[in-house]
Amino acid sequence: MTPIDRPRRSALYLPASNAKALAKARTLPCDVVILDLEDAVAPEAKEEARAAAVAAIAQGGFGHREVAIRVNGLDTEWGAADLAAVAGSKADAVLVPKVNGPQDIDRLQDALSGAPEAMQLWAMIETCASVFALEPIAAKARSTRLSLWIMGLNDLAKEMRAQSVPERTPFLPFLSMAVAAARAHGVTVLDGVCNEFRDLGVFEAEARQGLLFGFDGKSLIHPAQIEPCNTVFSPSEADLGWAASVIAAFALPENKGKGAIKVDGKMTELLHLEQARRLVAVAEQIAASV
Repeated sequence: MTPIDRPRRSALYLPASNAKALAKARTLPCDVVILDLEDAVAPEAKEEARAAAVAAIAQGGFGHREVAIRVNGLDTEWGAADLAAVAGSKADAVLVPKVNGPQDIDRLQDALSGAPEAMQLWAMIETCASVFALEPIAAKARSTRLSLWIMGLNDLAKEMRAQSVPERTPFLPFLSMAVAAARAHGVTVLDGVCNEFRDLGVFEAEARQGLLFGFDGKSLIHPAQIEPCNTVFSPSEADLGWAASVIAAFALPENKGKGAIKVDGKMTELLHLEQARRLVAVAEQIAASV
């Protein structure tokens, strides 16, 4: 699987300063592990966490899981050293916070010039400036390592002075625009975290809202969120049944060359055939990653 078509239903943040969390990450059913050097790590533990993250990746044992390191921003006292350490590591990706515009992607691309060719650049969309530069930021995927976005609504809410409510009303326009910009340039896009980890019903509702918007998956703050997240962002039996019917119908000799046919009494076009094939491919990728 290429980096952009592998399953990324669930991306779990873990503090790189927590040795038990790093060990547990190797056993969890998430698709992506994000070793965090930023929000989850106190200032006095930043350097220790950086060394622990690089060592954990060198040790390996993460199996099918993609492993990224979230660094501190370049404008912090730890950012440059974080980037240099990740560039010399075996991480699949470096996740960078508070990207404001395409110029930041260029700066990060230069900073990663010595990194392995396969290392990806992932960016947090979490500032007021970034939501007004979504398309030009996404366009950088065509000429840089940029391949994935993660929404950061907690930081965005802070900047906006907006209230965080279960419906996420203040952020709905930004969520849909982020997905549209990402799709326009082939960028994978993950929904932000749900701060409620005790009530999984609340989490599942937010995850389904993200699926409705078209997100590829969701970032997580607690292992308990992994299973419901994987379920929400996996094709259901009903989805796959519909896909099989559409594919089979278009394969019939009498439908050869047709752009629109009836399937189960509904008008179905070639765009639906493309969607059906994608659902089947996603299910196959998920099965292959287990």
